[in-house]
Formats: sequence, structure tokens, C-alpha cells
Amino acid sequence: PIRNPMNTNDENTVFESLLEFLRQERGFDFTGYKRSSLVRRVRKQMQAHDIEDFETYLDYLQVHPEEFLPLFDTILINVTGFFRDRPAWNYLREQIVDRVVRESGKAQIRVWSAGCSSGEEAYTLAMVFAEAIGMENLRDRLKIYATDVDEDALNTARHATYSDKDLKSVPDELREKYCEAVAGKYVFRSELRRAVIFGRHDLVQDAPISRLDLLVCRNTLMYFNAEIQTKILNRFHFALKNTGFLFLGKAEMMLTHGNIFTPISLPNRIFRPVPTNNRRDRISYLTNSQNKDRDNSDEKRQQIKDSAFDAGFNAQLVIDSAGKLQLANMQARVMFGIKQLDLGRLLQDLEISYRPLELRSHIDRIYSTRQVAIIRDVPRYLPEGNTQYLDIYFNLLENGESETLGVSVSFIDVTRYHELQTELQRSNQELETANEELQSSNEELETTNEELQSTNEELETTNEELQSTNEELETMNEELQSTNEELQTINDELRQRTSDLDRVNAFFNSILASLKAGVVVIDNQLNILSWNDEANEMWGLRFDEVRGQSLFSLDIGLPIEQLREPIRNCLAEGGDRQELAIDSINRRGRSFKCRLSINPLMGPNQERQGVILLMEVIK
Repeated sequence: PIRNPMNTNDENTVFESLLEFLRQERGFDFTGYKRSSLVRRVRKQMQAHDIEDFETYLDYLQVHPEEFLPLFDTILINVTGFFRDRPAWNYLREQIVDRVVRESGKAQIRVWSAGCSSGEEAYTLAMVFAEAIGMENLRDRLKIYATDVDEDALNTARHATYSDKDLKSVPDELREKYCEAVAGKYVFRSELRRAVIFGRHDLVQDAPISRLDLLVCRNTLMYFNAEIQTKILNRFHFALKNTGFLFLGKAEMMLTHGNIFTPISLPNRIFRPVPTNNRRDRISYLTNSQNKDRDNSDEKRQQIKDSAFDAGFNAQLVIDSAGKLQLANMQARVMFGIKQLDLGRLLQDLEISYRPLELRSHIDRIYSTRQVAIIRDVPRYLPEGNTQYLDIYFNLLENGESETLGVSVSFIDVTRYHELQTELQRSNQELETANEELQSSNEELETTNEELQSTNEELETTNEELQSTNEELETMNEELQSTNEELQTINDELRQRTSDLDRVNAFFNSILASLKAGVVVIDNQLNILSWNDEANEMWGLRFDEVRGQSLFSLDIGLPIEQLREPIRNCLAEGGDRQELAIDSINRRGRSFKCRLSINPLMGPNQERQGVILLMEVIK
């Protein structure tokens, strides 16, 4: 349909509708991304389909669901590399990693690579820590959680297979030590791969991984606006231990977040969390727990127990001592989409193990403390966009002999209570606003102080604008890098095709030169396409003199008009080869008998594209 040009406000409204459509249909929430970068990436994908406006592209997405995948690939720029920004990695290896290893003692080192893309930085971390603690200690001492929102990039990362070009920045000694050559590519050794766990994670919506010694998130925050950056950085602050470290990209300064992070090395973008006294409980990952099967000789009583468990009002899970999900009541199966086939599987293989809460660390704490644990107000983001809040209870299961059987996990819906609490907070805020209005006269006396604060805020705003500009330039640089790689691939393909064409032409010319007969090729319009050296020798005309001319326009010693009927017969559908002998005069004026063979020139689909004339002197 023909659309009227939209003004800027209408275009922005349609673009926001497009983002909302992506969130509802595919669960990708891009509303927190910077609009300038996001609009530029979407327009790039629209150009591939010659679409000019967002409204038309929204219609196209609704009709062509296969378009979602290339659109997400375009928006989620996966530009990364091994040891990217080498000086920063050198500082991390020399100053931070040894410090993390020393401060962790014998405890397991927990590392999170957020926005890991196709896995290069996650495996870089694995190699750096392997050098510090030794490959033999890697399995017991190190756990790297590598997450990204792009499933295709994560699939690439899980294969741990990279080309020689991908590994060019990896020192030769590390490549030989940690990689194996397979079918022209390099695969990281299994001991190193086992230290890295890949999983999908949305930094904006999903709960963070907890109790971290090191968190690496490089050149990811720069794609989000200031509000979402603040939200993510607060989550990072909760995720890190007080002794942990945050490693950001070179475009991410964090000048305005000094209240939660303090720089260790600002040029290398390494920070440490500022300790606080009122930090809330961290969200943790699931660890394996135990629950042995129990025998009960009273079958009817067991059936009653099973029915009562299944009919429970709250969702409940039971995990056995082998780390397997043994029981899930009806509420749990409906709430979390647990199937009958999931019973008996390892909990770590199921989505419920990390969403809405990472369960393993809490289960592990239950085994060590042997006390009931309650995690309150855990957010669960529902597909329709709503948020459900749960209180999660962990109970140790024991038999009469105090033998541990496993852990029961109960999920209690406290959304209504949370909403009432939110309303109460809103009422309190309104009351505080009223108090502030009554105290306005006092605030007027502090005008001078506020003016000084305003000046300071203006300086902070200037710093934020400079940081935003720097992030934008870094984003554009990565886009140009991605485009340059695409152009390089196309150039290599064109160079290969040109080389193939040159070989074919040389081969064709070699055949024509080796024939001891004049060869003339004409098209359906009887124009000359080819004229070899032997034809030049017979009639005294070079190829550049006759190319593109009609054969019947030439004035040579060959009576051309006698060829018109045989050529027409050869060009006709079903026509066959024609042969005849004609009295002719060569370029030296000598008479001779010329034998002509007229053959059809066939195309790739057996269509007749012209004829080939072979001319020989009859001796």
C-alpha cells in the first residue's frame, strides 16, 4: 500500500510499536537500548528488503516470521575477540587474577562473562586462570558462567571451534597448550571447556549470578541508555563479593557511579564494588543436592501422600541426593512447564534450576546449615509482560534416623502482598511530598547551596555526554569493522571468480589458436562473436576489425551470400550440422576450394544461441 510520509513524532511512535511487537512476539526487550544505535541497525536490515519506513517493516515482520532471526543478528552486534585490548588483559592477568586466586584461598573461584557473544572472552578468561592455578586444578577451583541474549552466538561458543584467523591474537604457546587442530580449525581442549558454562541471560530482565570474584562485561553497557545502565550496574554490585572485581570495556568509564564502584585502574576499566551495610540477599545458582528414594510398604498410604502432594496449593519440587528432580506437584508442573519426562533428570539440565532463582547455592547451604531457608520477593517475569513475586522455601528432608534424603523447594505467590507493599510505599512517598511542600520556605533559604549543586550537576552532565559520545563512536567502529569483514569476504569471492574466468578465457583462446582451420562464431543476429588467427590468415581481417559486425556485411574472398540459407537451416529448431564447399579467393588473391562446416552454438539450456563456422582449404 502507498503510505503518506510520516513526520518525526509519528516515525518515533511507530518505531516504539515495532519494539513492543518484538518484545511480545519473541521476548526480546530492546526498549532500554540507545535509540540512535538501535534505529541505525534496524534501518540496515530494512535496506536488505528495500523497505523505507518502520510501519512497512512492521507489516513485513508480521507476515514473514523468518525475518526475526536476521533482524536479531543485525541488532546484536557480535564483535569480539581473544585478548581484545591487549594492555587491559595484561593488567588483569598480572595484577588482578593472582589477587583473586590468593584472596579466594581454597574456595571455588566464580567468574561471570556477561555478554559473552561467541565465547572468545570466556575462553580467554579460562586460559588466563588456567595459567594462574594450573590445568589440573581447573575443574575444582574455577567456574566461569558465560551468558548472552543471542542463542545463535551461544551455540557457536559451546562448540569451542575457531579458525586460525580467529585465534591470531592468541599467543602461540597458549594455542598449542589449550587447543587441538581438527579439520583445519582449532578446538579448545575438553578440560578447559568444562570450566565454562554457557547460558542465555538477559541483563535487563533476569536475576544476576551471585557471589562472584570477577565479573567481565566489556562493551555491552554502551548499547543501553543511562537508566538501564544504572539498573544493570546495581545488579552487578549485588552480584559481586565485596572483594570482587568488575572488568568493563574501554568505552565504559562509569564516572557517575562512584557511589557503588570505585576504580582500581581507570585506564584499563577495572573497578571494585563499594561495600554497603544494607545489601539485600543475592540471587544464587543452583548446586547439586541429594534425595534418596524412600520405600513405603503401605501402598494405599503412599498413594494418599502422593495425591496430597500433587494437590498442594503451592508449587513444590523435591530434589534427591543425586541432584535429580524426583517430584513436582501439579502447581509446579503448570507454573514452570515441567513435563513428566523431566522427572528423574538432573536439575541442572532444567530451566527451573536458574529461573526465576538460581537454586543450587541455596540447596547447598541447606545441606551445610541444616536449617530452613526463605528467599523472599523473588521476581518472575511472565511472557505476557507481568511480574510475579514468589517467596521460596527450602526445607531439608530427613528420615527417622536423621539421614538426609534431599530438599523440598516450595514457591509461594506473594504478588498481591508485594502490590500492597508497593501501594503503601507510594502512599508514603505522597505523604513525604506533602511534607516537602510544607517545607518549601525552608528550601528557599538554601537557594545558594542548590545553585552550587546545580553547577556540579551540569559538570556531571557534561561528563555523561562525553561518555555517551565515546560509546557511540565505539559502537560505530564495531559496525564498520563488521561491514569491512563482509566486504573482504565479497572481495575474495570476486577475486576467485575473476581468476576462474581468466583461466577459462586462456583455455578457450588456446583451443582456437591450436585449430588449423578458420573459426568464426556468430550469434542469432548473425553478428561476429569470435574470429581466430587462422580466419585472419585466410581473409586478411583481424578480430578487432570484424567484432560485432554482421557476417554478411564483410567484403572478403568468401561468397558470403551462399552461406545465408545453410546458416538459417542450422539456426532453425531441429536444424542440424551443414557442410558445403565453395570456390573462394584468399587474402593473397589465390583461388582455392573452401570447405565449410556450420554447427549450432548451444546454450546451457540447449537453446540455439548462434552458429560456429569451421573453414578449411581443400588441397
